[in-house]
Amino acid sequence: MARAGRPLDEWQQDSVSLMLATRTDGRWACFEFCEWVTRQNGKGGILEARALAGFFLLGEELIMWSAHELKTAMEAFRRVKALIKALGAMVGDDENLWDVDGIRVKITSSHNEEGFERLDTGARIRFIARSKGSGRGFSGDCNIIDEAYALTVDQHSALLYTVSAIPNSQIVYTSSPPLTGGTAAVMYALRHRGDPAAPRTREDGPWKQDPSLGYRDYGLAGDLDNLDGIDLADPANWAATNPSLEVQRSNGTGQTVEGIERELRAAAADLAGWARERLGIWPRRIDDSNPRWQLITEDSWLAQLDTRAVMGEPLALAVDVTPDRTWAAIAACGPRLAGGRVVDVIDHQPGTAWIVDRLKALAERHKPLAIVISDKAIADAADGAELGDGTKLRVLRAGVSDLVAAAASLYDGVTGTRDAPPDLWHLAQTPLTNAAAGATKRVVGDGWAFNRRDVVTDICPLVAASLAVWALGTVRIHTAAPRPFALT
Repeated sequence: MARAGRPLDEWQQDSVSLMLATRTDGRWACFEFCEWVTRQNGKGGILEARALAGFFLLGEELIMWSAHELKTAMEAFRRVKALIKALGAMVGDDENLWDVDGIRVKITSSHNEEGFERLDTGARIRFIARSKGSGRGFSGDCNIIDEAYALTVDQHSALLYTVSAIPNSQIVYTSSPPLTGGTAAVMYALRHRGDPAAPRTREDGPWKQDPSLGYRDYGLAGDLDNLDGIDLADPANWAATNPSLEVQRSNGTGQTVEGIERELRAAAADLAGWARERLGIWPRRIDDSNPRWQLITEDSWLAQLDTRAVMGEPLALAVDVTPDRTWAAIAACGPRLAGGRVVDVIDHQPGTAWIVDRLKALAERHKPLAIVISDKAIADAADGAELGDGTKLRVLRAGVSDLVAAAASLYDGVTGTRDAPPDLWHLAQTPLTNAAAGATKRVVGDGWAFNRRDVVTDICPLVAASLAVWALGTVRIHTAAPRPFALT
């Protein structure tokens, strides 16, 4: 790497030394090796060094380099190509044939065939974008898995068994932390095997050292839902989680204190995202092996159960649609005849084609104070729809700030506040209870909303209920504005 003009930083050298450590029998000490480090610190340099070592020095016949996106794999291909060119000389006028210390290397740039081949041994480096099937049929001495945060179980299986017949194979994973706690199951499994301090549940059992797993994580402890005790602006935290901080590289790359200061100011609307990408803090894991009720406690939810609650009028209606538009829910909120308020999930059905007709029927029957819809297309289709009595349906499109206010309205109603006890009741409906149990939050500015893009749980019944609660309590959206007086 130094000879190619890309000398490794000290932390990168440590990583490669550990990665290539061998047992007394000559096999890799690490069948798997994980390097979790924040973005733009130099993970790619580690992988480039590993690939070139296997290709030129170690006699590996096939190195598979995969990334989540094709553009990332192709960027890696271009970087390795530049390194090979820096190490050698072009053969004649053939830009696709290079000589490196007597080893002739063929460069293939054809679409879906990108890679390098040694003409003396036939050894290859291949670059692919991951899918459930990509990688099957290849028996790689080394599998490099970049962007492991997006590595699915199916994709992992497609790549894992490519090395089963190789006597001394290795899998190398690199990534920044997962994007959400409901994704990256493979990364969380690796974390549980490699990190004795990782959060664990009773089902996980005690931590045991895996003798064939190398594991390095530069991230701070904690989780993205609990950042209050972490000083995001502390340069000591920046230095601990960014090993290339203020390292001067010949190509000008690397992190600087000034650059991180700018990032932090620019990320004011998404501090959790910044903490993940720059401080390496993981989101709290959410899957079937973990306890539910991570936002609203189960005790709080059950305390507000009233299967016999009767809803009076006036009421408010609300609609939410999942981001992939496979499910939708209509919920109502109105006064509970025994006191307080009650929410009711009126409909929870697949698709969206049924929504407008159902809203028209509900509006004709109940004359709701307000109808709030989170989905723009549905709101546009419903607004102005003619009812049986000749009037027109009027709806309000909920924006991001409304979703934040709605989440707070439902949460406070169920859990209570310092100034008021809980006064929001529910009917123990399964879709709503499942949504409440699996709900997580996403930070929006100084507040938070329910994480509607978490595919682990369908929370549209909960979001619809929260919008209905908010609509009932927000006087400005269902009270006519006073007529202005005229000056003469």
